[in-house]
Amino acid sequence: MLVFPRLVGRIKKLPPPAALRSLELTPRHLSLLSMLLLDGPLTVSELAERLHVAPTTVSLLVSELSGKEVLHRRADPEDRRRRIVDLHDDVRPAVSRWLAPGARAWREALGPLTPAERRLVVDTLLAYEAAVTRTIGEGPGP
Repeated sequence: MLVFPRLVGRIKKLPPPAALRSLELTPRHLSLLSMLLLDGPLTVSELAERLHVAPTTVSLLVSELSGKEVLHRRADPEDRRRRIVDLHDDVRPAVSRWLAPGARAWREALGPLTPAERRLVVDTLLAYEAAVTRTIGEGPGP
């Protein structure tokens, strides 16, 4: 019971870099930025699938962050009908500096585990999130 409040408290102590402070980023923005930073350019559909949200939700987030010049969309060279979303080059270093400590910590914590053990950790965290969501009545989680 003590681990999660301490974990959240430590994460909150990582203030966004000056270049990002005025953007009023929410946890959903951070998840999207993390995906693009760690996985590279993705389509809206790919982002929606990985974030467990509707494509329309991702489209709204991408539009909002595109307007703030954090993200940009470009045509997929293999299929000009598809749009690829990526971080703006000007913002990438700030996002990387901000999110890198968390990514390193996850790699350090999960690295020694087998794939099955990592899956168990992730599934347990998801089950905990779903249970908390049900308990406080916010509806189903992802």
